[in-house]
Amino acid sequence: MPEPAAGLPQPRDLDGDPYALRALAHPLRLRLLEELTMLGPLTATEAAARVGESPSSCSFHLRSLAKYGFIEEAEGGTGRQRPWRVVTTGNRWATTRETPAAERAAGDALSAVVRDRDQRLLEEHLAHRDQLDDDWLRAAFNSNYGGWLTPAELDDIGEKLTALWAPYLGRLTRPDDIPEGARLVHMFAYAFPRADYYDEQPPADRDRTDAGHRPGPTDEDDPDA
Repeated sequence: MPEPAAGLPQPRDLDGDPYALRALAHPLRLRLLEELTMLGPLTATEAAARVGESPSSCSFHLRSLAKYGFIEEAEGGTGRQRPWRVVTTGNRWATTRETPAAERAAGDALSAVVRDRDQRLLEEHLAHRDQLDDDWLRAAFNSNYGGWLTPAELDDIGEKLTALWAPYLGRLTRPDDIPEGARLVHMFAYAFPRADYYDEQPPADRDRTDAGHRPGPTDEDDPDA
């Protein structure tokens, strides 16, 4: 994995921490964490107004996020009027067949919450896109690609996407750097081996396999015989 770029926000690595994964696998907590990340410090009352929940409910979930190290108290305020702020910008995790069962279950649960969130945001965009001007309609994109890659190459694409976004994520902690005319943009991408091709060989491998099993010339078809 490439070394983190100096001075740019780095996500928290949740691998090996099933308790933190499980704590974040809650739609309201994920939403609260996003609000704090995008808007800066908020009190439970301010967050409640943003997410449409009661201040007491938000206060409980904010304390849960703090317990597992996602947020911390910011300066100023007391009780429910104390503001909270994020500790890191973003989170990342991965599971394999070697991952302990409890951690893998927690990671899968959090991934499901994130996928639901992504789908909801996409549907909201599609339902309201007519409110955008032509520049934004042209800029918004939906792309998909297919190709034969190795695990290392796919991992490299993921790291490059993260590096591409890093300068823009830095604006979350430096609001003065946000240019005029900017909007909050959400991007999500899934890249995975296609299940219907699990047993399929790349064309070059098929050619080599076929060549290895092709019978040699016989007396009947050998022109030099």
